[in-house]
Amino acid sequence: MKAVLALEEIKSLVDFSALIGAIEVGFIWYSEGRTEVPPVGFLHFDQPPGDVHIKYGYIDGDEFYVLKVASAFYDNAKLSLPVNDGVMVVFSRQTGGIEYLLLDEGWLTDIRTAAAGAVAAKHLANRRIDAIGIVGTGVQARLQLELLRGVVDCKRCLIWGRDSARSQAMTDDLKNNKSIRDWGIDIQLVEDLDSLVSQCQLIVTTTPARSPLIRADKVQKGTHITAMGSDDLGKQELNADLLAKADRVVADSISQCIDHGECHAAVQENQIDESSILELGDVIKYPEKGRTHEDQITIADLTGVAVQDIQIAKLVVLAHRHNKETENKK
Repeated sequence: MKAVLALEEIKSLVDFSALIGAIEVGFIWYSEGRTEVPPVGFLHFDQPPGDVHIKYGYIDGDEFYVLKVASAFYDNAKLSLPVNDGVMVVFSRQTGGIEYLLLDEGWLTDIRTAAAGAVAAKHLANRRIDAIGIVGTGVQARLQLELLRGVVDCKRCLIWGRDSARSQAMTDDLKNNKSIRDWGIDIQLVEDLDSLVSQCQLIVTTTPARSPLIRADKVQKGTHITAMGSDDLGKQELNADLLAKADRVVADSISQCIDHGECHAAVQENQIDESSILELGDVIKYPEKGRTHEDQITIADLTGVAVQDIQIAKLVVLAHRHNKETENKK
């Protein structure tokens, strides 16, 4: 094993200017069939409630393969503990030996998920956006907004969450966030979700909801929705008829999304046909497959694909390797 990296060092090694591009390329390679990404492994717990996701794979030609284990235990917040945790293990493709152990505590998963949201908005959202809507109050809700800064020109954001105290805390946190202050975006808390939906042209849903939150009749023309909370069986943030109303439904992975994403309910209820779903990598590579008119409604169903974990793990490893080589030359 070459190195065991803890969270603080990992944070110092992630180049955010390169991250969006790395995730974009990863999605393209995935859609081109240049990756080996088996189905997601799940573990579920009732008391206390929690779930564990196991994702792994490799990209053709890479020197590594990557295994990621990420957990979410929802009662941890009551104990003043982080809800999420995780680890990534980077193996040699030549020997199978462990090269790096990334003790990221789930941070890399959070960041690559937020980066995917930025990629989806970059390629599917309208150029003119009067307001961004963030649905949810967790870590991912904050990160989604932060990473949108680099791809969206907007100066107003509406926040909605089920818990008013958590919603207020998140709004205050964002207003005190240096990156958000530098952006100059106005953060507003709203009590009514329908009001947020009717005002926003870019909406990001980040909740573990198990019954739909957003109704089709409230979504205005030209809206893009990135739904990233339905990453497991039984979760659903969007009404199935909203996907039927959309002009474009785009999945990070068609096979995953019809199994446990927003697309699952829509296909099961015969609201959409599997053949109508586009894949994000294809939309990135062929922009004419994505939004072609400002009045179109587009939806990105993001369940999280192992290729994102592979790409961000590689960024960390290659940056660490570069630093060590630079030190050795001194």
